[in-house]
Amino acid sequence: MKQQIGVHQKGKFNLADLIENVKNEMDFKKAGAITLFIGVVRGESQGEEVVEKLELEAYEEKANQTLNQICDDLRKKPDIIDVQIHHLLGEFRPGEDMVYVLVAGSHRQNMFSTLEEAVERYKKEAPIFKKEYVLTKNGKKKAHWTSEGQ
Repeated sequence: MKQQIGVHQKGKFNLADLIENVKNEMDFKKAGAITLFIGVVRGESQGEEVVEKLELEAYEEKANQTLNQICDDLRKKPDIIDVQIHHLLGEFRPGEDMVYVLVAGSHRQNMFSTLEEAVERYKKEAPIFKKEYVLTKNGKKKAHWTSEGQ
């Protein structure tokens, strides 16, 4: 069953669902390749603290609207057959998948730049927020909220 582009609760969408989504699109017969970005939870923060877990939340209606708009915009590029962004929400441990971005194209020339643009745009534009739980260098536990793009 096709899953809509947007945000999904952890456990309700996975990489196999993504591949099935794109291969079941009517225009997939025109595709010559698929590029894929899988965002995973880093085990170390930018401040070199140990990440224990992340909580991801979103303003879901607006996030779905934004992710769909990004995909619609990027599908207009030459040789691009499909663009899909699926961001997971919930609680995550280091190493777990949290976002899938896929670009299918008839030729490889525009696919990598389109994939990069999709990733950069969702990070800047989608109202997705993460709470990072870390263990500081001196052993203290702390948590803080940031937007997905940080």
